[in-house]
Parts: sequence; structure tokens; C-alpha cells
Amino acid sequence: MEIFKCKECGKCCRGFGGTYVKEKDIKRIAKYINEDPNTFVEKYCQPSGSKFVLAQKEDGYCVFWDKLCTIHPVKPKMCKAWPYIKPVLKDEKNWEIMATFCPGMKKGLPYSVIVEEVKKHLLD
Repeated sequence: MEIFKCKECGKCCRGFGGTYVKEKDIKRIAKYINEDPNTFVEKYCQPSGSKFVLAQKEDGYCVFWDKLCTIHPVKPKMCKAWPYIKPVLKDEKNWEIMATFCPGMKKGLPYSVIVEEVKKHLLD
């Protein structure tokens, strides 16, 4: 059953806690945009606790959002996984909360269906 179809609206690229990037994400994105990986964090990231997230522009969108994702082929794991993420499995309210701002997510489905589909698509 299809419970999500991306509408390319970018709403998942705006706010909501930021997108964590790991060292391998940083290297891959830096190479893709021809940026020095040693200065990437300083230019394109913000600290979030002991980790880094992609920076947001003044409008709240990811620094790499420009009506479409400009790093789509190398986007971080967190972006690739959306909306099939672990928090959905921890609390049945999370899918409906996320679906209030994401027009591609189906609402009103039985939680068992959501769990089954999320588990199928979940990235390790």
C-alpha cells in the first residue's frame, strides 16, 4: 500500500529540528558541490548538541533548498528516509503530526498499516 508520494513541495526541508549530517555525508556533499570538506561544516552547518545539522536560511529552509533540493543525488540519509523514520514506530501520533505539513503523506490510516510500511522502507 502506498502511504507516501513525494509532492516535491519542500515542506520537509524547512525547520523541524534540522537534518543531521555525518562525516560521510559531509564528504559526499562537499565533493558534489566542489567544496573543501574541511570548510564545509563552517559554511553549511550549525551545531546541534555534539552533532551538526545542515544550516537553514533566514526563511527556515535548508541551505540546499532552492525550489528543489540542489544536492538531491547526495542528500543525507535522514532526507532519503523521509517519512519512513524511527520516531513513527515509537509513537503512533508522529505520522499524523508529520502529515499535517506534508501533503504527500496519507492521513487517517490504521497505525498497523503505517508501521508495516515504515518497517519496509526504514533505512538502517
